[in-house]
Amino acid sequence: MPAAEDRERLVSFRPRTVLVVVGILVASAIVLEIVWIARHVISWVFIALFLALALNPAVDWLQRRIDRRGLATGIVYIVALVLIAGISLLFIPTLVNQVNDFAHKVPDYLDDLTKGRGRLGFLQEKYHLVDKARKALREGGASKLLGISGTALAVAKGVVTAVVATLTIAFMTFFMLLEGPSWLERFYSLLRPTQRRRWERVGGEIYRTVGGYVTGNLLISLIAGTLTALVLWLTHVPYALALGLIVAILDLIPLAGATIAAIIVGAVAFLHGITAGIIVVVFFIVYQQVENHLLQPIVYGRTVQLSPLAVLISVLIGAELAGVLGALAAIPVAGSLQVLFLDWLNHRRGGDPAGAT
Repeated sequence: MPAAEDRERLVSFRPRTVLVVVGILVASAIVLEIVWIARHVISWVFIALFLALALNPAVDWLQRRIDRRGLATGIVYIVALVLIAGISLLFIPTLVNQVNDFAHKVPDYLDDLTKGRGRLGFLQEKYHLVDKARKALREGGASKLLGISGTALAVAKGVVTAVVATLTIAFMTFFMLLEGPSWLERFYSLLRPTQRRRWERVGGEIYRTVGGYVTGNLLISLIAGTLTALVLWLTHVPYALALGLIVAILDLIPLAGATIAAIIVGAVAFLHGITAGIIVVVFFIVYQQVENHLLQPIVYGRTVQLSPLAVLISVLIGAELAGVLGALAAIPVAGSLQVLFLDWLNHRRGGDPAGAT
């Protein structure tokens, strides 16, 4: 007679259970496929949501005084457009000229690099960077080296996509500002009174977390770009406005963005002069200390309330999943998940969700 431990165990599943599991797997695959196909549109929705959250405090403030959501939204939206247009008229011509000048200088930099002279000559002399690039070009062609093909067509398509994206985001932002409260009210009206109190509190916490992060992050990036442009102008480094804009954009990326911007701007400053390069590097070192220990704790600590380790992990996961956009959205998403988890934990422990603070 076989021992008890040697007996075979048969596990049977009902056909309904198997069908449910298969259905869930198929549905998940379809949803992921749809998300992948519509990833560009989804990114536009996220950008519009971020802009709406940044403008919504002004709309709420004005609505409390005129008691009309539509009029308050229209005024704030028009003021924002006028400010953007005014800034564009002041800076875009200079920005375009600086970008063109910088583009015209690139061949000179490449020529110096190829011949191993100038401040970048050491890259060829010591590391043979140009030889490695030529080898990659011979083996894989320009498309493999640069990751592009059909440059003219790609540029034209990119311009059209950018215009369509800008207009779409602008309209979505307006309608999110106008109809956002009514959407929330419709959702809350579907809930029972006790559940409604709970989810109104949770929604308020998520709005405070995400809205505070978006507004604070935009303000920090504006400060970083403005101070960088000012330092570059004072040290007579060319392309100060263009480089300041690059810093402002990259600084939106938590943790790594400011470091990447410092490397780019520092390299350009050293190409202009050793003294200017040293001054710019020192500025970035000092500014990043101020940003990391003063500005960011105010934004992340008072709004998102995440530890530095949680911020780092969130950014890394977001960047791996969706690139730059994922890195930007990682912290508010993590903060929102934290709010939901704490509410669930409080509910499980038998607390008063509606009255929790």
